[in-house]
Amino acid sequence: MELELKPLNLSNEDKRPIVIAGPCSAETEEQVMTTATQLAAKGCKIFRAGVWKPRTKPGGFEGNGEKALPWMKAVKEQTGMLISTEVATPEHVEMALKYGIDILWVGARTSANPFAMQSLADALKGVDVPVLVKNPVNPDLELWIGAMERINQAGIKRMGAIHRGFSSYDKKIYRNLPMWQIPIELHRRMPELPIFCDPSHIGGSRELIAPLCQQAMDLGFDGLIVESHCEPDKAWSDAKQQVTPDVLDYILSLIVVRDETVTTEGIGQLRKQIDEIDNQLMDLLAKRMRVCREIGQYKKEHNMTILQSARYSEILEKRGAQGALCGMGSDFVAKVFENIHEESVKQQLEIINK
Repeated sequence: MELELKPLNLSNEDKRPIVIAGPCSAETEEQVMTTATQLAAKGCKIFRAGVWKPRTKPGGFEGNGEKALPWMKAVKEQTGMLISTEVATPEHVEMALKYGIDILWVGARTSANPFAMQSLADALKGVDVPVLVKNPVNPDLELWIGAMERINQAGIKRMGAIHRGFSSYDKKIYRNLPMWQIPIELHRRMPELPIFCDPSHIGGSRELIAPLCQQAMDLGFDGLIVESHCEPDKAWSDAKQQVTPDVLDYILSLIVVRDETVTTEGIGQLRKQIDEIDNQLMDLLAKRMRVCREIGQYKKEHNMTILQSARYSEILEKRGAQGALCGMGSDFVAKVFENIHEESVKQQLEIINK
């Protein structure tokens, strides 16, 4: 199904990237207004802040709720910025619209739940407000598209997607894996749908925001939604992935925005493919080492030796043959798996010696 879309008609839509910026959470009236004033001074036109904050575990700061909505309204009145926040329930939608929130977005946990998405869609019937939908936590393009279809069928025509990366069990460079091929495929299938990148949640670290912003622009994304806080290190939530308005302004000043995305024939795009494959290799290696540690625990519990020579020889023989079939030298493949095996033994020894 194709979405029936209209232009978002945001205040700086004539310029790419469209930038939505503000703190992860609306913590206090002073924090909200200070951050918004600083961002407005840098030319930012759209302010974001979380009013309701879904947390993985109970006990953390879950937002100020309706108490924070007058602060957002004051931002709009005093700076002229558009204001945006996340909604997860029909009650959130009702309250956000009551206080004049201009743009709503749906979070990754909510977009993964078709029942929740249908409830939001029902609450949005008859309303004309832009709605942005984050990708689900798991890498399921059909689930992402289905979430947007539900909102679109409710009559919402001004829509966009937010790519915030995908959750993974294993340790990795990013907080959430970019898996760029998924938003790229979304764009191929729905070329008229604006796509925003959320480098804060992908990276999980302020040091990664700049390169992720540039990569998103190189891939032709329409906008960025970035977490910016007047005092990031004192933030009540996600402090490590927030930057000051000054730093954000500097990052944006360095971004190269290309008129057209580099095609797959160009070396730039080929290098991006290499980077993505390397990221996938790192993720797979992390998963392999996790399994090796589980094997190490099993060996410890059953009083088995770490080195199983027959198994090691079997791996080298099989992978060498696979390498030859795939156009790689058997010596090269042997060296790769010798190093992998060495690290596996090292990790199992750490388990045994605990």
